[in-house]
Amino acid sequence: MSNYKIILSGGGTGGHIYPAIAIANELKSRFPDAKFLFVGAKDRMEMEKVPQAGYEIEGLWISGIQRKLTLKNLMFPFKVISSLWKARKIIKSFKPNVAIGTGGFASGPLLHVAASNKIQTLIQEQNSYPGITNKLLAKKANKICVAYDGLERFFPKDKIIKTGNPVRKGLLDIDSKTVEAKNFFNLKHGKYTLLVIGGSLGAGRINELIETKLDFLDTQNVQVIWQCGKLYYQQYKIYNHTKNIQVYEFLNNMDFAYAAADIIISRAGASSVSELCIVGKPVIFVPSPNVAEDHQTKNAMSIVNNNAALIINEEDLDADFENKFSQLVASPEKQKELGNNIKSLALVNATKQIADEVEKLLKNK
Repeated sequence: MSNYKIILSGGGTGGHIYPAIAIANELKSRFPDAKFLFVGAKDRMEMEKVPQAGYEIEGLWISGIQRKLTLKNLMFPFKVISSLWKARKIIKSFKPNVAIGTGGFASGPLLHVAASNKIQTLIQEQNSYPGITNKLLAKKANKICVAYDGLERFFPKDKIIKTGNPVRKGLLDIDSKTVEAKNFFNLKHGKYTLLVIGGSLGAGRINELIETKLDFLDTQNVQVIWQCGKLYYQQYKIYNHTKNIQVYEFLNNMDFAYAAADIIISRAGASSVSELCIVGKPVIFVPSPNVAEDHQTKNAMSIVNNNAALIINEEDLDADFENKFSQLVASPEKQKELGNNIKSLALVNATKQIADEVEKLLKNK
């Protein structure tokens, strides 16, 4: 049987959406007759990105709990009830053979309902510190695919498989694309290229840093591809095409952006870290401090401790950035060492391994 029905849920940020799409693409190549359905949160970016990737998506009325008392928090119980009700309807009409969750609020109600209906479920945890949704789902899930060691503190040990995080297919051979990528961005071939990525929505503190360091970067003979994010584009687009700077709201050609880069400044979300290991370029991580259990710092340190990247915490940016950056630009040896070391940490077969686990669940339903 290859006309399976596969339901996937995950979203809120690119870090949950792209792994889900990567898993779906791999399963589709194995089971061309399978039917796929995504379930996301109604007003988040998955409602746009999933159809762009060629899949159908249904939206739930769900969002996370805010850290302070707000109207949104008072609505939370109603959203949960509404989402559980809609998830039941979706499961009943679609009748999936397997449900896959990649984290984010929408995957909570959907996988809860799937597991309660005895449907095989797999969750994929991207971080070194799991989110609340996956912690709650772990008891009922059949398999849990993880990217870091030590997660038996949070999940039942017999369900854990270490696979790594799925990444976009185009990243596996970026070394061959450098010239094409530099031409695509109209970059000068003799100049260093800095790629700045703050996640799909943008990172306020990284954007402030780049704005204040434009003159400094110019003195370093550096050209910049700056993905400032959806929330900040209106504020920073005035710098587009000034002093060798290109400003983007969102980069659709990430493989070209990585291929063109000599040095990368990035947040340390789990998907970004996994992608950067495969890309194998020198990275300066600036972890977001505004995430649960400070998990971005933990993600970054798992790389930094292997002498495979640099880290600058937000509060140290003003004091340390110029010094660390200019030392890195001045040392091709250090760049090479960081690039080689981070590449050695890559788990390149994650998507295939996760699809293997889904296939086992499909066959033993």
